[in-house]
Amino acid sequence: MSDSGDARWLAAAACLAERARPLSRPNPGVGAILVRDGIVVGRGWTRPGGRPHAEAMALVQAGAAARGATLYVTLEPCAHRSERGPACAELLVEAGIARAVVGIADPDPRTAGAGLERLAAAGIAAELADDAACRASLAGYLARRTLGRPYVTLKLALTADGFIARADGSSKWITGEAARAQVHRERARNDAILVGGATVRADAPRLDVRLPGLEERSPQRFVLTRGEAPPAWRKLADPEDIRGLGDIQYLFVEGGAQTAGAFLAAGLVDRLVLYRAPVAFGDGIAAFPDADPTGVLEGWHLAERRRLGSDTLEVYIRDEPEGA
Repeated sequence: MSDSGDARWLAAAACLAERARPLSRPNPGVGAILVRDGIVVGRGWTRPGGRPHAEAMALVQAGAAARGATLYVTLEPCAHRSERGPACAELLVEAGIARAVVGIADPDPRTAGAGLERLAAAGIAAELADDAACRASLAGYLARRTLGRPYVTLKLALTADGFIARADGSSKWITGEAARAQVHRERARNDAILVGGATVRADAPRLDVRLPGLEERSPQRFVLTRGEAPPAWRKLADPEDIRGLGDIQYLFVEGGAQTAGAFLAAGLVDRLVLYRAPVAFGDGIAAFPDADPTGVLEGWHLAERRRLGSDTLEVYIRDEPEGA
């Protein structure tokens, strides 16, 4: 990138992209900002169902002010026409933008560099930033394209001494209201949610989103079991079956312990969300039954830590994705 200002604008575009997640499916959730003389003249994010694209939304908002502007976009503008809409690279050329700073290249073979080439051929100064914030905002799309599976977040709520439930299986509630509300936010950011068969039988969980205004974002429900699935749920017999989930980009795994262990053992977890409560059970069902937490977290880095009421949220990201 030319300067730190470009990085800040791309970070802002990545924040806009969050508004598209997960509603943009089957398309990636992209954010775009048009800037002219240091002023935002247009912005957009991928709309529900995947159209219009972020660039098209930003161009509509900017109107004539798009001419001579700089585009900051998280993903390379598409270069292929489809029945659902025009190619964004062509729209940008027609609008007369002067410069484009692109967060990451698109692995879709229909674009894969062709979007940048089309802009450059029209005299637009097109730059590929390879930006970390943009890459993170497109984690689900990239996992789907490069690994053939969704981006998987595993959530565990555990006590200070490492247990997710008492020995008899009871666990309601380990964490407080603030942490539970944050879990519902996580659910709203995912296309699908999965728990194990034992959790379904013991708790009959709803697994919906109960935050005001986000109820319609309740994810599709899956159960990991070789038995029967509840009505309106889908069944997976093995963690590897997530490779057959079609266009699902983000999968949220809520446990329990056996399911968490199975996904970790298969190398199918990309992001680990731990809610640590300041209570101790002394005995019970361990969060990591096959290894101590220190061993499990080798090869991960701490991306976030903050307080949620009396609880602590820790988010770990795997250093290198597995399961390719």
